[in-house]
Amino acid sequence: MRTLARDVLGGKQLLGNFLPEQLEALLEQWGQPRYRAQQLLHGYLAERRFDLRTITTLPDALRQRCAEAFITLPVELGSVEHAVDGTVKMLVRLLDGAQIEMVRIPREMRSGRSRRTLCISTQAGCPLGCVFCATATLKLQRNLETAEIIGQVLLAEQVLGERITNVVFMGMGEPLLNYEAVTAAIRLMTWGKQPLVAPRHITLSTAGIVPAIARLAEEPISVKLAISLHATTDELRRRLMPIARRWSIAELLEAAEYYYRATGREITYEYILFDQLNDTEMDARRLVRIARRVPSKVNVIPFHPIDFTHPSGLAAELRPASSERLKAFVEMLRRAGIPTMVRSSSGVDIAAACGQLALAELKTSR
Repeated sequence: MRTLARDVLGGKQLLGNFLPEQLEALLEQWGQPRYRAQQLLHGYLAERRFDLRTITTLPDALRQRCAEAFITLPVELGSVEHAVDGTVKMLVRLLDGAQIEMVRIPREMRSGRSRRTLCISTQAGCPLGCVFCATATLKLQRNLETAEIIGQVLLAEQVLGERITNVVFMGMGEPLLNYEAVTAAIRLMTWGKQPLVAPRHITLSTAGIVPAIARLAEEPISVKLAISLHATTDELRRRLMPIARRWSIAELLEAAEYYYRATGREITYEYILFDQLNDTEMDARRLVRIARRVPSKVNVIPFHPIDFTHPSGLAAELRPASSERLKAFVEMLRRAGIPTMVRSSSGVDIAAACGQLALAELKTSR
């Protein structure tokens, strides 16, 4: 898998690619005590000091050497779009010219405090080919580096002038196909006494990479797991999501149960509702049985059309379930005792809703 080409770094390294122990080892090679790595990371992540010469806990000479050795923010803003509901979509350019999108999703917490959620990407493009997702039309360019993943949070805070409170790995790409970089990013986001994002406020969504789910269960990180299910039979799921041809629903549920047993964290099943395709009473009954296997909740998601990608085949036939059908489907789940939420269509007017990310600047040329 192609990653960020080294020739674009100009001899420097990405600071956000270093885990604490790796940075300690590097600074030790420089003849520095290991605790200097903690000071450097604190200045970078907790204090958001991207000019490393301003980290006053470091000696002058070390500050200068770090500034010459590292790139702190390997992402830059391309463009910004604002939706009427407060959603903000940001086009992000990477150092090699690759582009991704991230979305700030507004939502109020019950306490009245604002929950500032950022939906971030883990790959430039995506290789999975889910027929309902606009990102699939871009194919896969490359995996993102760890520094590019956490850099989205740092850049968003700069652009928006606010601290991000929640992160969801639900943007472009399949997180578990970029496993090492994603898990390292989560470690860095949650590092230290003043973490970039609190561990309980991070959710990772996967289309169902079964071996990686089991591996994730053993990681020393805390993350909520969301599984993109979208069908309750293998036949339909394979039509919607090519990844389902590799692992059946039964295998996926076994991995989800293993994750729950290993971590004690409930599973979220994501379910896009399509008109006359997966919205029947029988579908609801099967989904109830799935959600009862371990403590789980269901996020029902309205389908957001991707006509701007000029879809063909099954993708062109997909339609959102009616509001009446969606309401009835959700009610069936709730009556069965399944905690069920309906995902809002935040940002649909700027193609920032679930499944619509496909690089705004390219849409007009399609």
